[in-house]
Amino acid sequence: MSSVVKVIEISSQSTKGFEDAVSSGLKKVAKSVKNIQGAWVNEMKVLTSPEGKVTHWRVNMRVSFVVD
Repeated sequence: MSSVVKVIEISSQSTKGFEDAVSSGLKKVAKSVKNIQGAWVNEMKVLTSPEGKVTHWRVNMRVSFVVD
């Protein structure tokens, strides 16, 4: 038996850190996508205040899941 895996790209951000941005993004995707197999973070970015303080952490990631 063979399977088909689909990949979607999402962006997520957090005020806490990169790990939280990844976790919250996957949690949100899991509300509408079943059979998630994994994710590949392909970009990380921070947003800063004018003083240089990090205010938000952002990730772009590809999420793979098995198609029913």
